[in-house]
Amino acid sequence: MVAIKVIVASKNPVKIECAKNGFTKVFSPNEILVEGVSVPSGVAHQPMTDEETLTGAKNRAENAKEVQPEADFWIGIEGGIAEPFGNMEAFAWIYIISKDRKGKARTASFDLPPQIQELIHQGIELGVADDMVFNRSNSKQKNGAVGILTHDLINRAEYYEPAVILALIPFVNPELY
Repeated sequence: MVAIKVIVASKNPVKIECAKNGFTKVFSPNEILVEGVSVPSGVAHQPMTDEETLTGAKNRAENAKEVQPEADFWIGIEGGIAEPFGNMEAFAWIYIISKDRKGKARTASFDLPPQIQELIHQGIELGVADDMVFNRSNSKQKNGAVGILTHDLINRAEYYEPAVILALIPFVNPELY
């Protein structure tokens, strides 16, 4: 058994939890050591396109590697919004790098309610809009929009975890990548 050090490009406990859970499932029975660092995404606080969201996740992973170069993996997780079919949907990109490889995956997406969409169009970040509409506090570090809207059938960490696992495909199949 080996210890694998993972740096999450965020101090958000939800992002740290989903990284730990995803890496633990993929690399079991190895010990997974996870640490969060606060680094900039280089994009808007509320990314509004698929491309901007992916760029934010990639920038976070690369910036985390600069700040904490002594690790095995660096992971950037960026939540975003897009309106590909005229309706606003939420999703996230996961971007993982190691010393010699990279992997990425996108979560599933879900439509946001009209009241949330209106607030986002006014320039309010999704987490803040959720707190305003649902009378919550700091929901983005808890169950997030996905948890609120699914009545906690899927919380934010559970929502991100499959994408973490999918982003690790190139690392567990190096001969194919």
